[in-house]
Formats: sequence, structure tokens, C-alpha cells
Amino acid sequence: MLFILRFDLRNPAFAGIALADRYHAALDMIEWADQRGALAVSLSEHHASEDGYLPSPLVMAAAVAVRTTNIAIAINALIAPFYDPLRLAEDVAVVDQLSRGRFNLTIAGGYAEHEFEMFGVELAERPAHVRETVEVLRAAWTGEPFEFRGRTVQVLPTPAQAGGPPIVLGGSSEPAARRAARIADAFVPSDQACWEFYRDECLLLGKPDPGPSFGGTADVVVLAEDPEAAWPVIGPHFMHESNAYGAWSPTAGVGAYRPVADIDELRAGSQYRILTPDEYAAELRAEGELALAKLHPMVGGIPPELAWQHLRLFEEAFLGG
Repeated sequence: MLFILRFDLRNPAFAGIALADRYHAALDMIEWADQRGALAVSLSEHHASEDGYLPSPLVMAAAVAVRTTNIAIAINALIAPFYDPLRLAEDVAVVDQLSRGRFNLTIAGGYAEHEFEMFGVELAERPAHVRETVEVLRAAWTGEPFEFRGRTVQVLPTPAQAGGPPIVLGGSSEPAARRAARIADAFVPSDQACWEFYRDECLLLGKPDPGPSFGGTADVVVLAEDPEAAWPVIGPHFMHESNAYGAWSPTAGVGAYRPVADIDELRAGSQYRILTPDEYAAELRAEGELALAKLHPMVGGIPPELAWQHLRLFEEAFLGG
């Protein structure tokens, strides 16, 4: 079974978990996944979030690198306007060396207004920051001197991957999609409608047709032997995530998340589901040989012990545990 994990390390007060314990639990879960053949672990980034949403994914990626051997380590996505591009080039090189070339990076312009206020960056400056970051990373990872803001600089060491990790751009708008076609190695849209803009721009530029989007959604599935009994326990965490993202989404222009008044309203949708292992197996079988299970074990601040129950059920049903 192909599977990946995602962590954003939200830690709302009602979860009753020390943040250090959550961090260590995440590393234990990632090591567990590495030993069982997981393809990748994805780390997210946001800032000044009351629930402690991971603000330093590169630091966490370094910790993951030394706890694992095979799993790909990805940041989806790093918010370019909040980084000095030279320092970013150095930090990525170190993480890539620690992981022996297993590091992947998606770069985005960001959208949450409170973060731009925190870092003193104008929202209108996002495209310029993204373009400069991509240009600097490409030049820096050659290991050769290059011109940066009127001076000659050199970044060493270089990453383990020759030329550095592929540069993927994220985004949720037509300009972001077309920018990715022009300057990036790939594009990961947060709004799938943007894929056709990316594909169109690739063709206009004479690049290979990337083909139709493989899709990809923010849907979350948690496994339980008794979903009805699990909803009152897990539902508040689903609701916390939906409401927290929903408070930021209007500035992003995307509607994957929305504020909800109660768990019943959330259950009426399809974004968050609790399934038995048999129900999930049937869904994955219907997707064919390339079905990919996307596990978000501590979504919305689910306590580690409950997250482990989910992972153990997945292991028993799909990994021969």
C-alpha cells in the first residue's frame, strides 16, 4: 500500500498535550512510517497561530532526517516572503545533506494577512519574493559565485542532490500557476482549477505537456473500529482545523475549508470522515493499483494516543501488522 503522512503540529489548548510531547510523537510516527515503507512525510508552515501551528518546518525536517532512512521529506509549502533567500539556500542544503538527498521543497507566496503583518511584508510583494527566491536557490546550489542584490556571493555547502532539490511552486490563482510554468520544475495547486492554467502556460512555452492533474484534495480520513463512537471524540479536532483554516481562507480566495458551527454541520460534508478499515480498503481498491493513502494522524491536534490507534488500524489492515 502506497501511503504518505502529513503533519502541521497544531496543538490547541483543549487537546491537553505539551507541545514537546507532540513534536516527539510526530517523530516517532514518522520513524514508524519510514520502517514500513511510506513514500513521504509532508510538513506544513504557518506563523503566529494560537494553536502552535508549525512555524519552523526546516528545523523539523532536519530532525526527521536524522530519525529516518528512506522516506522522502517534503515541506508543503514554505512561504518564500518570510525568508532571506541566501539563508534559505544554506538551510536547505544542510537539511538535504542530513537526509542524503531525500528533501523536497514546495515554495508558495502565502496568503494569511496576519503573517504578512508580523513579518512586515506587503501582500503585493509576494510574486517578486517568489521569483527572487527561485532565482537565488538555483544560482546558490551550483556552488559557484553569483550576483545577489549588487554584490557577489557564494553559498556552500551545496545540497546532496546535484543542483539542489527540484523547485516546486504552490498556489491558488492563475498568475501563480503561470508563474510556476515559467520558473519552477513543477506545480502543486491548492485549488485544482488552477491546473489548466499551468498546463496551458507550459504548452505556450513549448514545454512538455504535464497532462491532466492527478487531483489531490484536503480530505481527511481517520480510521476507527466504531466510527459513530469516534465522532464525538475526533470531531472537535476536525472542527478546530476547519474553523482555523476557514478564518484565513477568505484572503486566499479558496474555499476548501469553512467555519462550521457544530460537528453535525461538519459531518454533512465530505472533507472529514471517520471510516472502518474495511470501508477505507474498499475505497482504495476502487482507485486501483496506484491508490495512495494520505494519513494526517494528528489532524486538528488529535492527541498522540488516539493518533496511534488510527495508525495501528492502518498497519493491521494494509501493512500486514
